[in-house]
Amino acid sequence: MDSHFFAYMYRLRYIERWSLMRNILKENVAEHSFHVALLTHVLCTIANEEFGRNVPTDRIVSMALFHDATEVFTGDIPTPVKHHNPKILSNFRDIEQLAAERLLDMIPPKLKPVYEPLIDAKSSGLDPELKRYVKAADLLDAYLKCVTELSAGNKEFGSAKKQIEQSIQEMNMPEMEYFLKHMAPSLEKTLDELSEESL
Repeated sequence: MDSHFFAYMYRLRYIERWSLMRNILKENVAEHSFHVALLTHVLCTIANEEFGRNVPTDRIVSMALFHDATEVFTGDIPTPVKHHNPKILSNFRDIEQLAAERLLDMIPPKLKPVYEPLIDAKSSGLDPELKRYVKAADLLDAYLKCVTELSAGNKEFGSAKKQIEQSIQEMNMPEMEYFLKHMAPSLEKTLDELSEESL
């Protein structure tokens, strides 16, 4: 029997994000997953190299790659809708679980133990402390989306940026503070500005 799992994963590029807002630059879930994996990698690297932690970077980056896999069935439900009230959030978590189970049913039996902890949020293989790095990277990607849109003159993302900054502060992660201080400002620069500074 053929496995359709990766055929579905490739369809994440058709799921648009930020659907309730006017976007200058469209973004899909596949792009977002790549960016979250990239940001997860740098946060883990900062944790290990700057703060002397011993987090398993490769493991956490794998978690990041698949953190929104279920959206191939559920679509990207905007945060204001998901978190409108506890009942909606609870129902959405149930739908997410069904989507995870459907995806896992597509994976060949010998491969399933590898992917189950990456896709099924209820799996015991997900360490909450490791998940925290993925959540942090997810927030940073949303923050950088807001910065990009605002830099392009789109005021639609002003309130979202403030809310995300509040969430970042509440996470209280020195790795995020390091990234925001030393790396994030470059994302507000034009290519010409970046090129001039590198000369």
